[in-house]
Amino acid sequence: MFEMDLRREGFAARFGGLRYTVRRSVQVAQERWDSSRVWAFDLDDWIRREAVGWCFGWAGERVSSPVRFLVHVDGRFGVSQGGSFLEVSPSIYHLIESHALMDSLADWHPVAGNALEPWSGGGFVRRFKAWMPARPRPTLFMAWTRPGSEPAGDSRQEGGGVGRGA
Repeated sequence: MFEMDLRREGFAARFGGLRYTVRRSVQVAQERWDSSRVWAFDLDDWIRREAVGWCFGWAGERVSSPVRFLVHVDGRFGVSQGGSFLEVSPSIYHLIESHALMDSLADWHPVAGNALEPWSGGGFVRRFKAWMPARPRPTLFMAWTRPGSEPAGDSRQEGGGVGRGA
């Protein structure tokens, strides 16, 4: 428990009170959806022993969500849907960096359909594991093109902004 107390105090000292908004844009069918989500870095009273180490809860994304936002004592960021800790990011610092990147892409053009299709003019592809306890966890992709460039083909008309990968 000493390590848990130390990690919680360290989290509160470093991140407590931090708040920021992450903008996000996705293409769903033929419609662009823009949203903003507030993240709050406040501890809650929830702690749990995992098979290896401990984790504790914090506020996280300010939305109605089926997951609890967690930090493992080894520094990883994760979630729980009532089960064990699911790693989402290797650290809170990585999470914050990914939020900054996601926010910077909010002005780019989201690509619908299979995000692995090639396009000209440059772009960005985000590859990530789904936040679900299924094993293996599905790999998902999101893609954006720079303003002024268009993806090759008509991938914008083929489906949702988040494509499934292998």
